[in-house]
Amino acid sequence: MSEMITADLVDLELDLSAETKEAAARSLAARMVALGRVTDLEGFLADVAAREAQMPTGLDGGIGIPHCRSAHVTEPTLAFGRSARGIDFGAPDGPADLIFLIAAPAGADDAHLTILSSLARHLMDAEFTGALRSAEDADAAAALISGEDRAASAREASGAREACEAPGTSADSEAPATPSATPDTGAPATPETATSDAPATAAEPFRVVAVTSCPTGIAHTYMAAESLENAAREAGVEITVETQGSAGFTRLDPAVIAAADGVVFAHDVPVRDKERFAGKPTVDVGVKAGINRPAELLTEVRDKAARGETTAPTGPTPVDNAGDSGDGYGTKLRKWLMSGVSYMVPFVAAGGLLIALGFAIGGWKIDKAPSVAEHFIWTDHTSWAALLFQIGGLAFAFLVPVLAGYIAYGMADRPGLVPGFVGGSVAVTINAGFLGGLAAGLLAGAVVMGIQRVRIPAVLRGIMPVVVIPLISSAVVGFLMFLVVGKPIASLQSALTDWLEGLSGANAVILGIILGLMMCFDLGGPLNKVAYAFAIGGLTHPTDGSLKVMAAAMAAGMVPPLAMALATTVRGRLFTKTERENGKAAWFLGASFITEGAIPFAAADPLRVIPASMAGGAVTGALSMAFGCTLRAPHGGVFVVPLIGQPLLYLVAIAAGVCVSTAVVVLLKGARKTTPSGPADEAAPAEERVAATV
Repeated sequence: MSEMITADLVDLELDLSAETKEAAARSLAARMVALGRVTDLEGFLADVAAREAQMPTGLDGGIGIPHCRSAHVTEPTLAFGRSARGIDFGAPDGPADLIFLIAAPAGADDAHLTILSSLARHLMDAEFTGALRSAEDADAAAALISGEDRAASAREASGAREACEAPGTSADSEAPATPSATPDTGAPATPETATSDAPATAAEPFRVVAVTSCPTGIAHTYMAAESLENAAREAGVEITVETQGSAGFTRLDPAVIAAADGVVFAHDVPVRDKERFAGKPTVDVGVKAGINRPAELLTEVRDKAARGETTAPTGPTPVDNAGDSGDGYGTKLRKWLMSGVSYMVPFVAAGGLLIALGFAIGGWKIDKAPSVAEHFIWTDHTSWAALLFQIGGLAFAFLVPVLAGYIAYGMADRPGLVPGFVGGSVAVTINAGFLGGLAAGLLAGAVVMGIQRVRIPAVLRGIMPVVVIPLISSAVVGFLMFLVVGKPIASLQSALTDWLEGLSGANAVILGIILGLMMCFDLGGPLNKVAYAFAIGGLTHPTDGSLKVMAAAMAAGMVPPLAMALATTVRGRLFTKTERENGKAAWFLGASFITEGAIPFAAADPLRVIPASMAGGAVTGALSMAFGCTLRAPHGGVFVVPLIGQPLLYLVAIAAGVCVSTAVVVLLKGARKTTPSGPADEAAPAEERVAATV
């Protein structure tokens, strides 16, 4: 790892330049930029913030590990900072004093990712973290992290043991009491063979297999594995861990799974080939639970095995609950729907923009063009426009089936895909549209989960996921969609379409206000995605009303980052240096309809930023609807203005909302209490003044 971290990438006095996690990431990232390891500081920090928004990267024990994979990283790089005061990275036990910024290229090779995973495992070693806290200079810290000091210490310890061993003794006495998996292969370490005088009736150890994974597959995946293995060793449990990380993974030996007494899933992305673990007592949690409370998980799976609670792989997937076993049905429902929407959005972006380009090049009548497979003139621009339009139309046709399929996937894992897609296709066939896709996905997931709860003979388990479950669930979901719930939903969809088409005056303005509030409430979160999904659902059968809804949703979503950018420009002293830097990037993010560009501001000051964003979003949504603006593209921001109906008024609506949000956030921030300061203090940057934030 020596090429990944050098003394230039170590800051042992990080708290002198950073007080927040954003500032810490910026300070360490700047060192990467100086060495040419990162090409675009703002772009990289945006990727770090996006990863941080998925799940806090603070860990118990005073550790923060901000990390991401980014196209702005030229080679895998690690920077380390130490803070005497501590920086809050969202860990339950308080601030972190050891901060590791891990940067991996978008196409990082397996070897480098494996090295980074090795570091993640060492973070679970108290001796390693203690040595970092006492390191006196950057060179020593870099050598310790890169493994040079650890290797030297291991050689010295090995030599000391060889010198002290009595004749005839062996390393058997030093072998771990229980085996564990290596991070890369998932293969169990073989326990030492018992000596001839060992008791022949020794009790069989309790055997556990585990799977760990996290969204980026760089750090948490391997830290959870290490934590589980350490806890298993202390508890006398035999454990084998399959780490499903970015460096790939090796599947557990089927014989090891068959011999296991229980299963632990510590994951935040779907477990691959989850059906392998059917019929085993199972504990299913998030990856951070695997890091923070491994002993509890092992005790829980042991208790389930003692009670005979065998579990098919039907429990909540990470999309369901992100590891929160106590989630209520409302929370689970929201996450199931978010699963479908997240997989649908790429189809929306690709198909919708291709359709919009087709209209831009060929005019509004391009939808009447004949199939390009039968009629295509290479030198005719309308043929190329028809080609783009028809490709986009095919991509757009997948929206409802993909939505339904991945809602079912979020509920029941891979077995839910087939009935989900079938149900979504039925919804398209009977014109049940977006609402039909939602219903089909939920029905498919529920049916599969019900089938999986039925106890079946072991001999049939192998054909269940590939034959029995797809056959029965598809038939049931198809029956329900065609003959029971599909037609009422189609009628509701038709009524909704007619209502949107007839929107005018006050009704349209009210809908615009609601859309604006939803788009700006959580800045790219679930409520934002619900409003966005509602808007793009209307594009499957575009009418004047649905195109107005799409325009209002996108306009409102552009307001928060643009408003924060403007606020940091006109009243920079109300913002920290880090926020002012983020404001520069927020101009482009807002103009591109990336509402998440306002998240760093909301995270630092939610009570002021979120209400201000909602106020501006409501104004923009209302004005867009009142002006009758329409939009055929589902994304693109200001870059698709030529495709917008009433484009000048559309920009006026956005500008008005941005001004309102800017005024509100400046007013709220300016009204907060500050300590008395003189003229010199007033001119100083905000981060150098003491402010009490409510």
